[in-house]
Amino acid sequence: MAGTAARGDGETLEERRDRAQEIVRLLREMYPDARCSLNYETPLQLLVATILSAQCTDERVNIVTRQLFQKYRTVEDYARVPQEELEQDIRSTGFYQNKAKAIRHAAQMLLDEFGGEVPRTMEELVRLPGVARKTANVVLGNCWGIASGIVVDTHVARLSRRLGLTEHQDPKKIEQDLMALVPRQEWIFLGHALIYHGRRVCEARKPRCAECRLAMLCPSANLV
Repeated sequence: MAGTAARGDGETLEERRDRAQEIVRLLREMYPDARCSLNYETPLQLLVATILSAQCTDERVNIVTRQLFQKYRTVEDYARVPQEELEQDIRSTGFYQNKAKAIRHAAQMLLDEFGGEVPRTMEELVRLPGVARKTANVVLGNCWGIASGIVVDTHVARLSRRLGLTEHQDPKKIEQDLMALVPRQEWIFLGHALIYHGRRVCEARKPRCAECRLAMLCPSANLV
């Protein structure tokens, strides 16, 4: 199993924090250009893309938004389009009825309450239909560099548990654990880097521990 540098049962909070920050250091070396994999040019586009990404791959979302962002250029466009038309435009992302409803209602709320602009606070963003902490963190971090928290998707959740940085299943609790271990200035990067690592090395079904530079820091690594 894990090497001697990995977490043991008696690891203190300070030891876990030191290990987490060493993990971040290595991730910086491995993925210096880690960034959001959704394509966008404006905060509105990223907001829409992130809503579409629920239960859908970023690759599929990028295919859909290539044409979507040509057709819908303003918040008014999303607010005024008929529900059925938007559904057809985003159909291949799955759950398209709920997503279309959320996008249209969020756009209307942006017009009614925020002057047509995407707000820049967590408290305001999570009021929008279809927006929870994960989406808000994506928008705040990537559009304005605001580290309000850490994006916890399926990759981040899986790797955080495997790396022994949390024991929780709930994304909000995982986020709180990570925020307590890693300096704020690393929050945005950490989410991107763990997603990269989850896609390229620490895969869900068969993690490639023998190739992983984090293995000696990982209590789940199978190095036999």
